[in-house]
Amino acid sequence: MKFMKLGSRPDTFYTAEAVRSLSSEVSGDLIIQVKGSKYLLHKFPLLSKCLRLQRICSESPETSQHQKIQLPDFPSGIEAFELCVKFCYGITITLSAFNIVAARCAAEYLQMTEDVEKGNLVYKLEVFFNSCILHGWKDTIVTLQSTKAFPLWSEDLEITSRCIEAIVSKVLTHPSKVSLSHSHSRRVRDDISCNGAESQRHKPTTKGWWAEDMAELRIDLYWRTMIAIKSGGKIPSNLIGEALQIYASRWLPNISRRVKADKEAAFDSDSDSAGEVTSKHRLLLESIVSLLPSEKGAVSCSFLLKLLKAANILNASSSSKMELARRIALQLEGARVSDLLIPSLSYSSDTLYDVDIVLTILEQFMLQGQSPPTSPPRSKLGFEKRRRSRSAENIDFEFQESRRSSSASHSSKLKVAKIVDGYLQEIARDINLPLSKFITIAETIPDFSRLDHDDLYRAIDIYLKVNKNWFPALICLPHLTLLLNFCSISASHFRMWGTIFSR
Repeated sequence: MKFMKLGSRPDTFYTAEAVRSLSSEVSGDLIIQVKGSKYLLHKFPLLSKCLRLQRICSESPETSQHQKIQLPDFPSGIEAFELCVKFCYGITITLSAFNIVAARCAAEYLQMTEDVEKGNLVYKLEVFFNSCILHGWKDTIVTLQSTKAFPLWSEDLEITSRCIEAIVSKVLTHPSKVSLSHSHSRRVRDDISCNGAESQRHKPTTKGWWAEDMAELRIDLYWRTMIAIKSGGKIPSNLIGEALQIYASRWLPNISRRVKADKEAAFDSDSDSAGEVTSKHRLLLESIVSLLPSEKGAVSCSFLLKLLKAANILNASSSSKMELARRIALQLEGARVSDLLIPSLSYSSDTLYDVDIVLTILEQFMLQGQSPPTSPPRSKLGFEKRRRSRSAENIDFEFQESRRSSSASHSSKLKVAKIVDGYLQEIARDINLPLSKFITIAETIPDFSRLDHDDLYRAIDIYLKVNKNWFPALICLPHLTLLLNFCSISASHFRMWGTIFSR
């Protein structure tokens, strides 16, 4: 990392009777109280560089040997205050990305500007910030992170915006042209002086080299930075997606267990801590959703479904849930059955899984394009004459061609049908699952999307074993009747259903 040293005198600060003072042959004549600490200092070096202290001292009359002033609204901590004081005394101070924000805010508050003295602290900090800090990747990241302690001051002094601009510029630059003085992901020591040469240079080797380091940023800074990166138009959507997955895994791991633990802790302590944590996670998740690339496949369907599970747990906005459902529907063929098993957290439902949100996804999936036409008409009993005319064969051929051309996503529907039937087998084990929802999910996918109905039959088997009282109603449903008439049903299915029906 880069650093800058100012001053040459040794540090002679000491504490006596809860008062911080400086070893000197001249007695102190100025008492300053800041952040609960008291300092006995000298007017001469301080007032010559701090315009604010000049004005305060001139406005408050001296009533004793020591003039007393208070700085109740000092923005930084006592470390930053002492740093400014030491600069006034010429004592050696070291500046780096870790303390430059605090020092810059403190110097601005004390008005240590060029109006008071040439080469004052504000000027030197600005030179160091612009010429050194913003040129290093790690230095910029660390500086941006440290602005969270002084958000308003950092915004007013444009520290935050300049850091974001520097980060975006480096991300959009070809990786071979970016030098990393130190990377979070590598954890390699690399200290250099401001005027010295770098002791090491780490060249990023992958296009997404920046994602892990940026994942350390808090969500508001991360969101602003990612918006700027996306606006640059140079980073592929899949890399944006990878970066979002890294960030989500950093801040939203095992969200269900964490929220549950937070709620239990809050219940035990009767506090609002769980609500605050949940609100932060909710904001984080909704921000991630808003950053998702619009291109299909930029993130995996599995990742989107994990976000949806977290959205359910965190009670995210309906707009965020709907946006996730829409995006999941676009690539639903890549989903896994386990990913669709989203726990139900509704107080109005006793079901294990949130079937409604999956139904919404399926509806969005079917709305992507015009659905292929349904199967050709059959006779009332489901039997066709074996002898068919050539014109009938032509009609059948034309039907098959129109079915292929009417929807470009027919192959994806075949895959989704397989997934849905597997999903039905899982939710069928829930004794509280209403028959209507089971059937609605099954009928969302049209019959022509199922090459066979074996998986659907297994789901019905499971449901009937768990909910035997529903069998008379289920056997009379049009959908099941259609399957019984036109599909090849094994003898084992007939025997099982007949046994259940006779009980």
